[in-house]
Amino acid sequence: MGYCRGMTSRATAAAGAGPLTRSLPPGTCVLRLDARSGPGGWLVCRAPRGTAVARTAAEVPDLLREVAAQTARGRVAAGFVAYEAAPAFDAALAVHRPRADETAAAAPALPPAAWFGFYESVRPAARPPGAGRAAAWRAQPWRPTLSARAHAAAVARVKERIAAGDTYQVNLTLRLRSHLRGDPWAFFLALQRRQRSGCSAFIDTGEDVVASASPELFFRLDGERIVTRPMKGTSPRGRDAADDRRLAARLRASAKERAENVMIVDMMRNDLGRVARLGSVVVERLLAVERYPTVLQMTSTVTARTAAPLPELFAALFPCASVTGAPKPSTMGIIAQLETEPRGIYTGAVGCVLPGRRAQFNVAIRTVHIAAATGAAEYGVGGGIVWDSTAAAEYAECLAKAAVLGFP
Repeated sequence: MGYCRGMTSRATAAAGAGPLTRSLPPGTCVLRLDARSGPGGWLVCRAPRGTAVARTAAEVPDLLREVAAQTARGRVAAGFVAYEAAPAFDAALAVHRPRADETAAAAPALPPAAWFGFYESVRPAARPPGAGRAAAWRAQPWRPTLSARAHAAAVARVKERIAAGDTYQVNLTLRLRSHLRGDPWAFFLALQRRQRSGCSAFIDTGEDVVASASPELFFRLDGERIVTRPMKGTSPRGRDAADDRRLAARLRASAKERAENVMIVDMMRNDLGRVARLGSVVVERLLAVERYPTVLQMTSTVTARTAAPLPELFAALFPCASVTGAPKPSTMGIIAQLETEPRGIYTGAVGCVLPGRRAQFNVAIRTVHIAAATGAAEYGVGGGIVWDSTAAAEYAECLAKAAVLGFP
């Protein structure tokens, strides 16, 4: 693990290079706090007093211990943990390990396994800075990495593994890629306006920019109370309010979507049970349909009481069950075989840790990763594949989740 005071020289060099023109300086993190689990609003973190970077999964536990030590000293830590950090917490959790010749030319360089900045200059805000100002950004057309035909073939292979008894559900994903020019903060604000997410986050490490408009709460910790809010079940929005109500009712009544959601809730209960006080795990809300500008999402809420420190929470919960499938270890092995490249920050976690045993992390969906040096941008989409899934419907769901980008 690398730890330094201020930004690294490589990050500083990247800050002034390439197609990005920043209105916020490198090292800035801005996070939206989930109002459904506690006080909401935005948290603006500027000028880190130090940063910690885990280039490999093996370094992530030490990084999380450093995060805990820094917050114990009164600092705020903000950053991300990438999906490929999973083996740090359990060697049975497989991830895709690419060969050097597998990296697509249009893809951003793979981000580190984790990055956090440590802040003393932290300001709560009712709105994100510059929300009322216009700034220029431009993205090339977004292009999916899998065609509908290739995606259908992958869905068929998932069903073969379900028939063999290797898994019950696989979260199968693909990427969309573009190049961004201009101000990444302005791009994030546009993404946030289109999604209106309660767990959004903007992270600029200098080398990597993360623009996350995630609506899904991985966990929020306040003392001993921990809240998780997994999402499973998606429908496009309707043409009007009446159509919305019809689609929401159909989503809530779908045996397939309900089964997927309940399966993930059971996994979250099991994961929380590894660190929770005995008898404290509670499903507070089941199968609620939430409305977002482009999609309807079915969401459940699971809570518990825990005294576990941050590294143990990640070891028990990461990655979120909603982005793997069930059971987690064998299904992640299937994902590593079927998906042709790493996920990076997508389906990892982005968030912050505050003094006094407070923390919030999202599930990094509806999230764009931008390489600062080149402007290469990547956005992941996916869905849970079960036995009665149809390839056409699953691909259409991916496109619905990409509508926030203006795609297709």
